[in-house]
Amino acid sequence: MLVVTSNPHTDPRGSFARLFCQRELAYVLGERRIVQINHSRTAAVGAIRGMHFQHAPHAEMKLVRCLRGRVWDVAVDLRAHSPTFLQWHAEELTPDNQRMLVIPEGCAHGFQVLTPDSELLYLHTACYMPDAEGGVLPTDPRIAIAWPLPVRELSERDARWALLPAQFEGLAT
Repeated sequence: MLVVTSNPHTDPRGSFARLFCQRELAYVLGERRIVQINHSRTAAVGAIRGMHFQHAPHAEMKLVRCLRGRVWDVAVDLRAHSPTFLQWHAEELTPDNQRMLVIPEGCAHGFQVLTPDSELLYLHTACYMPDAEGGVLPTDPRIAIAWPLPVRELSERDARWALLPAQFEGLAT
């Protein structure tokens, strides 16, 4: 995982910040292209969306930024043979801190809402493919994500993700 920070320009009118620049992020993206951009709004404090990923050959890198509110944004490394296999990394994302979390292919992504009506912008390097969809239960004890708030809401889909089996050796990327 990688955190990218924008440098806003402020004046008496307000502020301006570049949210994405392919040239400046070439060291992260390589030959990848942004092919899909999503926006989410989550109303309830404590709600969790995730932990989602796509299986190869539709694995995707995600670049995630908070546009409104505050979220605890989490990535879990599911990559086979990775030195950080099954470890999670979290960042608090807010419009004020100007952070963007870069989540590599083979990592699951999710977040918990810390303030009402939080909004995220997601940039994806692969289009959503329902048949390639995968996920991990956000409360899986094998991963043991330290969510900052009690888990209040999960979608039916996210609540149905299975626990990682003991023999899980990771995703091919």
